[in-house]
Amino acid sequence: MTFSILTILIAILIIVIGTSYFKIHPFLVLLFATLILAFFNGFNPAQIISIIKSGFGKIIQNIGLLILFGTIIGASMEKTNATKSIANGIINSLKKLPLPFAVSFIGYLVSIPVFCDAAFVILSQLNKTLSNKTKTPLIGLTVALSTGLFAPHVLVPPTPGPLAAAANLKLDNIFLLIIIGAFIAFILVLTGAFYANYLANKSEYKESIELKNDPKIKNEKLPSFFESILPILIPILLMCFGSLVYNFNIPNKIGNVVSFITNPTMAIFIGMLLSFKIIKKGLIKSINSSISIGIKQAAPIILITGMGGALGAVIEQMEIENFINNLTISSNLGIIFPFLIAAFLKTAQGSSTISIITTSSIVFPLLPAMGLDSEIGKVWVIMSLGVGSMTISHANDSYFWVVSQMGNIDVKKAYKTHTVGTFIQGIFGLLLVIILYNFWSVF
Repeated sequence: MTFSILTILIAILIIVIGTSYFKIHPFLVLLFATLILAFFNGFNPAQIISIIKSGFGKIIQNIGLLILFGTIIGASMEKTNATKSIANGIINSLKKLPLPFAVSFIGYLVSIPVFCDAAFVILSQLNKTLSNKTKTPLIGLTVALSTGLFAPHVLVPPTPGPLAAAANLKLDNIFLLIIIGAFIAFILVLTGAFYANYLANKSEYKESIELKNDPKIKNEKLPSFFESILPILIPILLMCFGSLVYNFNIPNKIGNVVSFITNPTMAIFIGMLLSFKIIKKGLIKSINSSISIGIKQAAPIILITGMGGALGAVIEQMEIENFINNLTISSNLGIIFPFLIAAFLKTAQGSSTISIITTSSIVFPLLPAMGLDSEIGKVWVIMSLGVGSMTISHANDSYFWVVSQMGNIDVKKAYKTHTVGTFIQGIFGLLLVIILYNFWSVF
């Protein structure tokens, strides 16, 4: 059994080297690592094909539409400027707060349906405008936005990473994941905001003329805040309602309808339809464009997620729970273990989503041995590997370059600010997960 553990470590090494050093597409690297792992552990060829197809198919079945609908919501909100409307609404509501905190809260809400790198590109111009208007150093607002967008991206569905982890761990209660993920992400966004406010206070303001007197910014028509936030809010409320009425005795016909509309896939589908409602001109053309963009964004994530499921299926067949049990892993160490794997993968190969998918595939067979195979236990595992996948964003991460280039900061300063910010969030996130997990364990 020690040999089996060694082969898992070799598979992880193959994934890291293949994606970070040789720059091979993660789908192919995961497939190759899965085949190597299966062959080394004595599976026959026919069995290998069957396990890979089964693991791949189950994940796609569970999560494919969730990811697709989520990316379409994000694309539609980008096209209709709903994200900017949410941003302006938060700023107007939080005038008494220091500006970095308001910008961080913008990131918190916008990043739930929109990829963090795309959201940063969308909101970077708004950031520069705010910097000019309020004479706030841009570096503080840049880090406030980058850290504010990052935490929900790795912890709160319907972003692909947490959804993929839920599928890999066979978590049924997505609403529970949203609630706990949203709470922890909010605390980490506050952590990033305090750090960003510190940078703003210690830095010197330099006027940026890039957006000064830009007529497009002044005359831009935006949808209302209420209309803009509905595609995010309604799916969450529907899933919340479904969880609340689950234990009530509801007549079959009504119960079936409630179950149908509060199912996560249908709830996010309704959110997608609401995102189309924001479109005011060229309805069919804009809808088609949003769907096309959403499909392009979702396809690689769905494929990578499916192959991560295949890797997990092979590991599951290896039956290494007894070996792990013999190591007498405590529950406290168990909750740290996903963080360490995710942080190692994130730092080595750069992608938070790949780190989340791979780590969740690896740890799933170990859940019983770690005492984390309940629904709430799986949520804590996702929180642990989620904060691990934040640690740390540097030069091999595309988000690092989006932040540095769109935020008008040089690479050296990006390391000292954005990278340090993600490290602080990751470490503080781990401590928060450990504290909350132990508090939950008492009750």
